[in-house]
Order: sequence, then structure tokens, then C-alpha cells
Amino acid sequence: MNDISGFSDVPSTTLADLLGRGQVMDAGIRPLWSPLPRVAGPAFTVRCPPGDNLMLHAAVHRAEPGSVVVVESGDLDYALAGGNVCAVAQRRGVAALVADGVIRDLTEVREAGFPVFARGVIPVPGTKAAVAPLNGPVRCGGVTVRAGDIVVADEEGVVVTPGGRRDEVLRDAEKKLAKEAAETLDQWEAAHRDRIDKILREQGFTG
Repeated sequence: MNDISGFSDVPSTTLADLLGRGQVMDAGIRPLWSPLPRVAGPAFTVRCPPGDNLMLHAAVHRAEPGSVVVVESGDLDYALAGGNVCAVAQRRGVAALVADGVIRDLTEVREAGFPVFARGVIPVPGTKAAVAPLNGPVRCGGVTVRAGDIVVADEEGVVVTPGGRRDEVLRDAEKKLAKEAAETLDQWEAAHRDRIDKILREQGFTG
């Protein structure tokens, strides 16, 4: 696997500009505690049916260090994971949990400093019965995620870079960030005003 460490320096906003809305999870997938550090890593994907969390619990023992466990569930009635599961994932080097669902034991998770992006918290645990393959394509927050895709998550949101585009996207992101860093606010303001005024003229605005 090529080095992807550079993604940890790229804000989700930059990736969203480059990749577009289709690769950005919806606003319901949010950090569950703050301030939360930006995380980046290859996706380890899991599918859990409503009310069941067996495969997520299996995944924490199989995900490689540095990976982001991404879960398809959509269930808001039963927790996918709790404090101990998150603690084991953290101890094994998992970078974060991104779940289209809810967790419990948020106080423990926050105190441990384990990054979790999900739809919320509920104290009711799920059952453990439904077996499904790991690392298949999943839908999380409206985005299709495949094993090995690069997940970047921070306080702005969660963006997924397709694995086959990671080198290209990282190069483009680094160029964009370098250009922005070299531009003063005065320069940005002047260019911004010219662009907005041009659009207004083209639309017939005369105010």
C-alpha cells in the first residue's frame, strides 16, 4: 500500500472541494465529542443489520492498525458499540470509528480520546447474531465506501477518497493548500470580489 500519511494534513473541506458532494457523508455523521483530532486512514468496512452489532464486534479484532472502521447500519434504536469495544479498537491501533448508527458509553469513549463519528448515542445495546462478510462495499452517510478507500474525518465532516484516486487527490490537495497558504486575505478578497461582481453582471444585477 502506498503511503497515505499526507491525508492527515488535508482538511475535509479541501477534499470536499476536489471530490464534490457525492463523496461527503451527510451532516448526521458527526463527531460525538470535541475537540476531536482529524483522522485519516484506509476504510475497513462493516455491514450490520438493524438491531445487531455482531460484525462490528468481529471487525475490531481484524481491522489493521491505522484503519478507519466504517459501518453501514442506519439503526437509531440500538447501539453498535460501547466503551469496551472502542477501547479494544483503540488499543489495537484503529484510527477511528465512522458509523451510520449510534453508540453508547460516550463518557468512556470521550475520556479515552477515541474518535467516533456517528449519528448519536443511545444506552440500549444491540444483539449479536447476524453474520455478514467484512470489507464489502457499504453505504455510510449516503456515500458508498469500499475497503481501502481513504477516509478523512474532522469537525467539518467525513469525506471518502476512492482508493484508486488517492495519489491524484492527495497531489491536488497539497497543491491547493500550498496556493491558499501563499495568498494573503487582501489578495483573496480582491479576487473574490471580482468573481462575484462578474457573476452579478452576467445575471443582470445592477445594484
